[in-house]
Amino acid sequence: MKKYIALLIAVAMLVSLAACGGGDTTTTTAAPAETTRAAAGGDETTTAAAGGDEQYTFGYTCMTMNNPFFIILEKSIRDKVEANGDTLITTDPAMDVTKQINQVEDMITQGIDAIFLNPVDWEGIRPALEALKAEEIPVINFDTEVKDMEFVTAYVGSDNKNAGFVCGEDLVKRFPEGGKIVVLDSPTMNSINDRIAGFMEAIEGKNFEIVAQQDAKGDLQTSLEITEDILQANPEILAIMGGNDPTALGALAACKAADMTEVLIYGVDGSPEAKAEIGAGGQFAGSGAQSPISIGEMSVDVAYQVLKGESYEERTPVPTFLINADNVDQYGTDGWQ
Repeated sequence: MKKYIALLIAVAMLVSLAACGGGDTTTTTAAPAETTRAAAGGDETTTAAAGGDEQYTFGYTCMTMNNPFFIILEKSIRDKVEANGDTLITTDPAMDVTKQINQVEDMITQGIDAIFLNPVDWEGIRPALEALKAEEIPVINFDTEVKDMEFVTAYVGSDNKNAGFVCGEDLVKRFPEGGKIVVLDSPTMNSINDRIAGFMEAIEGKNFEIVAQQDAKGDLQTSLEITEDILQANPEILAIMGGNDPTALGALAACKAADMTEVLIYGVDGSPEAKAEIGAGGQFAGSGAQSPISIGEMSVDVAYQVLKGESYEERTPVPTFLINADNVDQYGTDGWQ
């Protein structure tokens, strides 16, 4: 069991290294183009391409690149921007809202034409939004809404409430008489707030008792540590709802370590790691699946529509659905849907 936990943590560390590239600044060139720079704002990647009639420079910031979901999402944006001969500046605030604000301000000084933005803290990001508005830079807010949506040009994201709702719906089907459960949320991440709200709506009035609800920060290691303590105090729980798949995988590792293999685990993302656990037929019951590839590609489409003065949708919802043992083979476990 210790080997299982160590493996999960090792995977998380490898993902982190892959995201950061082992240094503060990495430059990738998509076509012969000279790149340059070291950013004052922090960890940063620039993707540049030559060609095209009109060149645009885009900024990208998400809450953390230590999450496979955001790595895939960034790649889908980068690939499409690069194909158009434009430049993408990517920063990683590593869950630090102050760092994120500083990085956004730095990208503004570098002359970005628009920004793809996912906030570390949906409320705390406001100073960055104010700075972007002052420079009349369009904001394509993706995946997690900011609180002050009046600063946002357009939003592209999953139906997060439904992603949580389908997990709760599945839980009710499995335990029609209810029981004791645990919820692992992350209040500063509004996408997770919406998922938990959907989950709560699905189980309302179904005789479920939430014996613990704690902030796992959307992180595997934090979730593992929190769940270990919760399980000691509540050995009778039926299920754990995680606000995202890393949280759910941390809870799964804690349950396995405690030999509590009857506790069902739910998450949200539809990540390859979660789908592999679901496909193995164990206690990972389901994940409210979303598509980071679709979110990224749709975000780029909207950004170009805005910059070119074309009509665009202010809100672009991306469908979510449950992946469980009944349909996991349809989506596969070796990549994102």
